[in-house]
Order: sequence, then structure tokens, then C-alpha cells
Amino acid sequence: MIDQRSAVQVKQRTSMETPIQQSVSELSLNLYQRALHPELFNIYSSRQFFQGDYEVLIWVLGCSHAVSVFHGRDCMTEVICSPQQLLPKRGFLGRLAFRGEKSHQCRWAGRFAYRVSLQVEAMSPNLFRHTHAELAQAGSKRGIFVSFPQWARGELEPFSYLDYEAHAEELQVQTYHAFPEHQTILKTQSLFSLGRS
Repeated sequence: MIDQRSAVQVKQRTSMETPIQQSVSELSLNLYQRALHPELFNIYSSRQFFQGDYEVLIWVLGCSHAVSVFHGRDCMTEVICSPQQLLPKRGFLGRLAFRGEKSHQCRWAGRFAYRVSLQVEAMSPNLFRHTHAELAQAGSKRGIFVSFPQWARGELEPFSYLDYEAHAEELQVQTYHAFPEHQTILKTQSLFSLGRS
């Protein structure tokens, strides 16, 4: 059996490739109680680490992301993608469209909790420029920051910024995906809890 997590480097993309342009209004956050195969995606950056009893795998997919948390044989994955993205049916828990603000919570592996909040924030040109600069600066100091100059249609570049805090029994992830053409930032805030309850 192929270890899906170790195959990440095979699919790694360089920043010079031209990805499929994503429409903000079409994106959704999909939840799985399983790992997803890296061959399904264009992965622009990845990070993998262990924290206590669990393992984390983060992929930047081009103004979107996937985060998987593994505990033994159990796994919970969130992935942002468009409806055109080929995704498996097995392990599918649900889909949340990016429209306004919403939140969702569920259990995984029968004993762990997952919570997520989504927000689509359309801004004025000045506010977007200021927020873009603040997030880019924060991304230069911590987390994972990937800019996509090949998607730029003006002076500001689209980017993905993922910030996270890993604790003994929980992982907190905040993500920001910037779409300068629409002056919009998609935000998610997720909590993968591994405390027994």
C-alpha cells in the first residue's frame, strides 16, 4: 500500500507553472474522514510534522489548501477546492460553500471534535491593499506563505497564508487566501481537537 503522505514531493509544483484560475464564488470547503491522495492536486508547498500523539499534513494548493490530521489509523481532512476538482466519495462528510460567514462542527473517529468558521470578506481597494500588506508581512515571519505572481492581473499578487498552533491535544489553523482581482480574502479558522470527550 502506498503511503499517501510520503508521495507529496512527487507532485510538488514550482511557482512558474500556470495553475487553473479559481473563482471565489465557486470554492467550497470539503470535509473528509480520510486522507486524500496528493496526485489529485497541484501542491505548491507542503509541511508535515508530528505533535504529541498526532501528525499534521498541510498542502497549499493555489489560493486554497488541504489540512489533514492523523491519529493512529484515523484521519480528518479539510480541503478547499472548486466543483471541478475530482474528489473521492469514500469518507466524505460534507461541503460548505464560501458565502458570507458560517460555522460548522462535527465529530471524527467517533471521539474527536472538529470546528471550522468560514468568512468571505470583500473589501474596498484601500482596505484590501492594507490587509494584503499586513498578511504578507505576518506570513514572512511565521506559518506558510505562498504568493502566486503568475495569477497577478495588477500590482498585487494572489497568495495563500496558513498560520497554525499545534498543542498536545489540539491543532488550530487560520488560513487567508487573497484574490486581488476581486479584492476579496477567504478566511478559515479550524480547530482539530484530539482530547477525549
